[in-house]
Amino acid sequence: MTVVFLRIQIQKISIGTLRLLPRNLSTIKPSPLSSLYSTLSSRIEEHPKRYEHHNVATCIAALQRCAHRNDAVSGGELHGFMVRKGLLEDSPRAVTSLVNMYAKCGLMRRAITVSGGSERDVFAYNAIISGFVVNGFPFDAVEMYKEMRANGILPDKYTFPSLLKGSDAMEVSDVRTVHGLAFKLGFDSDCYVGSALVSSYLKFRVVEDAQKVFDELPERDDSVLWNALVIGYSQIFKFEDALRVFSQMREEGVALSRHTVTGVLSAFTVLADVDNGRSIHGLAVKTGFDSGVVVSNALIDMYGKSRWLEEAVKIFEAMDKERDIFTWNSVLCVHDYCGDHDGALAMFNRMLCSGIRPDLVTLTTVLPTCGRLAALNQGREIHGYMIVNGLLNRNSNDEFINNSLMDMYAKCGDLRDAQTVFDSMRSKDSASWNIMINGYGVQSCGELALDMFSRMCEAGVRPDEITFVGLLQACNHSGFVSDGKRFLAQMETVYNVIPTSDHYTCVIDMLGRAGKLQEAYKLAVTMPVGDNPVVWRSILASCRLHGNNIGLGELAVKRLYELEPEHSGAYILMSNMYMETGGYERVLALRDAMKKLNMKKTAASSWIEVKHEIHTFFNSDKTHPEYESIEACLSPLTSHILGGH
Repeated sequence: MTVVFLRIQIQKISIGTLRLLPRNLSTIKPSPLSSLYSTLSSRIEEHPKRYEHHNVATCIAALQRCAHRNDAVSGGELHGFMVRKGLLEDSPRAVTSLVNMYAKCGLMRRAITVSGGSERDVFAYNAIISGFVVNGFPFDAVEMYKEMRANGILPDKYTFPSLLKGSDAMEVSDVRTVHGLAFKLGFDSDCYVGSALVSSYLKFRVVEDAQKVFDELPERDDSVLWNALVIGYSQIFKFEDALRVFSQMREEGVALSRHTVTGVLSAFTVLADVDNGRSIHGLAVKTGFDSGVVVSNALIDMYGKSRWLEEAVKIFEAMDKERDIFTWNSVLCVHDYCGDHDGALAMFNRMLCSGIRPDLVTLTTVLPTCGRLAALNQGREIHGYMIVNGLLNRNSNDEFINNSLMDMYAKCGDLRDAQTVFDSMRSKDSASWNIMINGYGVQSCGELALDMFSRMCEAGVRPDEITFVGLLQACNHSGFVSDGKRFLAQMETVYNVIPTSDHYTCVIDMLGRAGKLQEAYKLAVTMPVGDNPVVWRSILASCRLHGNNIGLGELAVKRLYELEPEHSGAYILMSNMYMETGGYERVLALRDAMKKLNMKKTAASSWIEVKHEIHTFFNSDKTHPEYESIEACLSPLTSHILGGH
């Protein structure tokens, strides 16, 4: 077996060099035990004096440190030394320590090779089972457990917690079988075995069995057991039960831990209860648990989901070097969730500069941000990074990733690349078709959108509500009035999809754009869904577009004032319509009414991407750092335009 170790120093990296980040392409191939020992023994020659005074006991202690530090290099050197000195021949504990070190470092093939096949004892099996679970291979852990039982090795109290952490690869009947064996061997009263059983039963939503295991344990003063209940209830969305257990835990004086805090925070996060979440934050500070990365990540998520962006960022900044990939993903999601898309991209750049390699969660969070900001170049670079690093080919969630890419390209107006991604997909769900239909519709490519809808139906994919929103928008933007009316009529009768307010809004806007104002108004007052301000804004805009129906426009303004009295948009549109038809007295009267109602027009903004940076501008805004040079460039252009050039 040959293993190459690389030490890579990543310095300041811009998003333009994202595709150049190194890939972890190391693959481990099985080799004979003798070949492994030969490779490792040759390493120790580089450090002849480093280990010369080591014995079995000191080697075992050093291997434990390597496992804790995830240091496979030093562990491999120790392994070579132990082989050359014959320290492994009569020391099963030393072999187990080696197996544990390689497993903790993620080198499972090497761990299995060292453990010696049929000669494995229960300690070696425990190390391998735990290694498979920790490294994300629960099915292999279950298979190793089956091999252990087939070889006549009885599990001990350390086997069950490791095995049950891999219950994702089991059925609830398997958990009950393991529970039965633990009971038979007398380990069911052990706190850690009981905690693992509680977690596994709750994972399968077998609440009664989980509570029974908890209630029958003789000693319940360990926070590990209580955490299993709190976290388990939170993970199956039984948040009231999680908080009940937490309150009971405090009443009985059980010491809290970081896992307790994160479990309770997750409950308050989903319940959007930021007040109680802040109380837990205060408790974490008081008990000293707020400094851990896991608790900090949970706090970022809790504040972010409550739209307390500043507080979430404050916690993030205080973490400094403790941040892991989950921290960065959390703060990126928070910025996106709170609508700070510029901040999300800026944070993504900081992540790259810090040397953290983005994973699929990172990239599928940032791609929608690129789409919302029309940051096509950055989106393309992320796509290139995913291709170069094989993230598209080896991932099982292929549809979701490709849909994110398509959506980004479509929102940036690059329908050719969106279509290329679509055509390359091995399987397509309804979201894939919806993205393309909506993308073509927004770009006024109505014929292509309708053709995509026909292909979707031919492929046997059932259209849903989102499909028809995109389809009706396509008819609207392309002026296909008869097709739009036909699709609305067929939604429920042919496709079994009940039209919603969004569908009626599309058709009303389509009729208004086509000049069919009375037909649009009739549909607005007779549609079988609740009144919608968007409908009346659409009618008002159509009245201004065609300039021939002041009365209907005034009616629309009246309805808008009743639905959203604080919104100024309707008054602005009506004022512009009066101005265009010569009704200056009405304009003045309308503006006086706006002043009395303390209405102000919200400033519009625009943005542009230059060298991977998004620049945002507001009307009459002079705060941009390069305002003077921008103004110097725009002034002659404006003069040329006014001069008729």
